[in-house]
Amino acid sequence: MRLIPLLACLLALIAVPALAAPVNTGHIEAELVAQEAAVPGGTVYVAVRQKIVAGWHTYWRNPGDAGSATKLAWTLPAGWKTGEIVWPTPRRLLEGKPPLQLGVYAYEGEVLLPVPVEVPAAATPGQNVELKVAVSFLVCAETCIPEDALLTLSLPVTSGPPRPDAVWGPRIAKTLAGAPRPAGLTAAFKAEGPTVTLAVTGDALKGADIAGAYFFPFSGAAVEHAGPQAIERGPDGLTLTLPAGYDFTQGTAPGALAGVLALGDRAFEINADAGPLPAGASGLGPPSGYGTSNLGILGALLFAFLGGLILNLMPCVFPILSMKAASLAGHAHEARAARHQGLAYLTGVLATFLALAGALIALKTAGAAVGWGFQLQSPAAVAGLAVLMVLVALNLSGVFEIGTSLQGVGGRLADNRRGMLGSFLTGVLAVVVAAPCTAPFMGPAMGFALTQSPVVSLLVFAFLGLGLAAPFVALSFAPALLRLMPKPGAWMETLRNVLAFPMFGTAAWLVWVLARQTGPLGLALALTAALLAAFAAWLFGLAQKREKAPILRGLAAVTALAAAGLLYGLTLAPPPATAAQSAGAGAEASVDPPSEPWSPERVAALRAEGRPVFVNFTAAWCVTCQVNDAAAITRPATAEAFKRANAVYLVADWTNRDGAIARALAEHGRAGVPLYLVYGADGSAPVVLPQLLSEGMVIEAIGKAAKR
Repeated sequence: MRLIPLLACLLALIAVPALAAPVNTGHIEAELVAQEAAVPGGTVYVAVRQKIVAGWHTYWRNPGDAGSATKLAWTLPAGWKTGEIVWPTPRRLLEGKPPLQLGVYAYEGEVLLPVPVEVPAAATPGQNVELKVAVSFLVCAETCIPEDALLTLSLPVTSGPPRPDAVWGPRIAKTLAGAPRPAGLTAAFKAEGPTVTLAVTGDALKGADIAGAYFFPFSGAAVEHAGPQAIERGPDGLTLTLPAGYDFTQGTAPGALAGVLALGDRAFEINADAGPLPAGASGLGPPSGYGTSNLGILGALLFAFLGGLILNLMPCVFPILSMKAASLAGHAHEARAARHQGLAYLTGVLATFLALAGALIALKTAGAAVGWGFQLQSPAAVAGLAVLMVLVALNLSGVFEIGTSLQGVGGRLADNRRGMLGSFLTGVLAVVVAAPCTAPFMGPAMGFALTQSPVVSLLVFAFLGLGLAAPFVALSFAPALLRLMPKPGAWMETLRNVLAFPMFGTAAWLVWVLARQTGPLGLALALTAALLAAFAAWLFGLAQKREKAPILRGLAAVTALAAAGLLYGLTLAPPPATAAQSAGAGAEASVDPPSEPWSPERVAALRAEGRPVFVNFTAAWCVTCQVNDAAAITRPATAEAFKRANAVYLVADWTNRDGAIARALAEHGRAGVPLYLVYGADGSAPVVLPQLLSEGMVIEAIGKAAKR
């Protein structure tokens, strides 16, 4: 008789749950399954299994724009309790077509919804208890059908460590292991008009592949579920730009934002508070998978040097270098003075490149969405640079002098400090005006630089400066080449006057950029400031020709201050976004092929329609962009190619600061414009075109996109 209790205990040790027959609700085969047997005083996971018919889906805890989450109503023995559903990470599905497209969070195929069940300590080993749950599903495809099931499970109770169910034990364990869980992440968010910036940092995110990162909010009204989420990498985490939902645009903005951050096969629960964004969540540009992360530091340094070298041939920098070459001609037959000028120019280039790069890194670390050329996104900076170009042109025309004229330089070579200062300032000016141009190799190098530590970033920018300064410095250290130059003479004064006209042309172009940025008011302020500055320069030049002219110098100073005041007034001009839109509207009317404004939402909508998309990231101040537009994009043959391919031309105008465009550039490993993306009709990853385009290149890319 003693064998009977012993056999009962052995049977309890190996006991497994007894399943009821699965219930077919019409589109779902559902059943209740357990990970293992129950132990008195312990917890056992019981899961609702759904096997969903192909093409149909059920919903997550937050269904998104439509649908309803699966609901459970339990019937348990006395003393037994259940916890909350452990929701696996869902998939985002897009339903319908723009502008009525909906985003939902759903499950397809087979899915397990585990629930922890607390077993009372008084439960009797060797017995089976019956668990019941009434399940309400909403199962959808093109239509939605509510379906119900009453599921039962006969669960054995054992006194010893239970053996996992052979079939469902490993599957439930895998579901629990992959379910979103807290991971000690720090998160914060900031609402900014139509977007919500969510920043997350923590050890679990360092070095992670964030290319497919997505945030599933627990609240159904926190974000626009059909909208895209832009990703930016940081040294310690990532930043997502979310399209704001009703809570932020119409309702009372919440003080917290909770949900699931999904990274491929990993997912984390996060709770973000409204407030300052954590440092280290942004500023490094592209997620992995865009190519620049594989460039390597040596490759980046080489690309930076080559990019700076080619920059000398770009229209932004060439007038400045021509002016400096004319100055060097005065020292062509005095090697020591020429070397001093070359080193001074190199110092000016490097100092300015590093200063701009440091400012760029600091702004991005502080959370600003900026890139290379950020200084030209300020109307006041553009107007100031235009006035400076006018003053340089007037100086070259002989209206006034800074230092002494080029004639008779040979007699003053023993003291060339003024020449060295001029060379230094020329290096500064060359870098400032280089921002509108992006030479080949520059884009990947700068994109890489902004994914690295500040020291490495500054090193890459320093090599960019070395490339820019290399030709002039090499010339100043090559006596054989210098001796080939003609001796100083009257011809230099004539050349100097001729070089004034490229400076006037540069000023005119900058004024055109300013008109795009600020509209008529800003244009009037800038032109008046330029007029006053020119008058002040004339007064100053007149005073230079007289021995005692305090009144003229005083009038020149007052006039210069008035010009500076008008430039400061540009900070009160209309908001840049409004001005850019009004300027862009007129420009788009004459664009051939027809264009539309870029937005992530528009790209997603067009791709959902299966149409090829050509995106032009450009700016009015980007000379390379304007050359490409005229030579390759706004051409009749290109327009015909767009028409044949049923392709759409989107323009992302970065003339004024735009955080969404800056983030899109960073996602593709770029710190500035131009950037050209071609999306294929098959929904594949976009093709990145070179920074210098030809008409044939664009036509070929559009043709291939239509076939992909």
